[in-house]
Amino acid sequence: MPTITDVPRMTLPELIHRFPTEEKCLAYLEHLRWGGKPVCPKCRKRDAVRVGGRDAVLRCRACNQQFTVRVGTVFHDSHLPLAKWFIAVYLLCESKKGISACQLHRMLGGSYKTAWYLFHRIRQAMMKGIGLDKLKGIVEIDDTWIGGKKPGIGRGGYRQHKSVVIGMVERGGRLQLAVLPDLTSKSIQKAVVQRISPHVDMIVSDELNAYVPALGPLYTKRYKRIKHAYTYVQGDVHTNTVEGTFSLLKRGIIGSWHHVSIKHLQRYLEEVAFRYSQRKNPALFSLTLKNLVSTGRITFKDLTAEPEEQQAA
Repeated sequence: MPTITDVPRMTLPELIHRFPTEEKCLAYLEHLRWGGKPVCPKCRKRDAVRVGGRDAVLRCRACNQQFTVRVGTVFHDSHLPLAKWFIAVYLLCESKKGISACQLHRMLGGSYKTAWYLFHRIRQAMMKGIGLDKLKGIVEIDDTWIGGKKPGIGRGGYRQHKSVVIGMVERGGRLQLAVLPDLTSKSIQKAVVQRISPHVDMIVSDELNAYVPALGPLYTKRYKRIKHAYTYVQGDVHTNTVEGTFSLLKRGIIGSWHHVSIKHLQRYLEEVAFRYSQRKNPALFSLTLKNLVSTGRITFKDLTAEPEEQQAA
């Protein structure tokens, strides 16, 4: 199969023209996963040949194991043509406010269940694509509440039926979004330690009191607060960037997804964070596919299991 380089940003007709067949899609996945030299998933040797008449199937000459590029990846148990996978990845990468499983179902056919399962597996790969490098430079941090209205609930108790989401963003760089169990200093500090470097130039929050014991001890003189009761910008001290990302998230919920369950909220957050963090990357499509072939198999049962079952697994 031919050697293929990373695919730059392109239009949908260009994507369909470039990957019209299963063979071309498989060749590109092999390039992304192995760099053109297949590795046996059993013995890890690079000594494979193609099985006659079946270009997608490889046989390891060291251990005689037969395999394809799908084995051990998100694609492992999928009967969906790879051309449809590629279109779904493209749509998820290029839709600034996201795209719903219902919309994908209408565009590509098949069942809603297949579209929903497909999108969540891609989101799982995007979670991996956020990376482990902590945010640095000037970092803004803020919180928002996600959830719908509940009949009969007045102003005082409306947050009891919502989830708190914390956003952390580098100025001009990456975004991290996380669901918190509550908006206490302890929960905020735990999220910050996991995602923000201790060596930032400056970290900025609003006047919420919970941020002071969460951030003050970690960043001392590098921690700044903007008091929205008086002003929204004080030189470099503001949280406008992170608030803008919340607007993007909520436009996605209202305009595209319509309904997001608490159980899967973190996956939607990772999708938004991944797309935002990679917004300047011309090879975003290739990066997402590369994450898919390096992400292990995810079953429908895994995605639909209750939280207790997921923890037990």
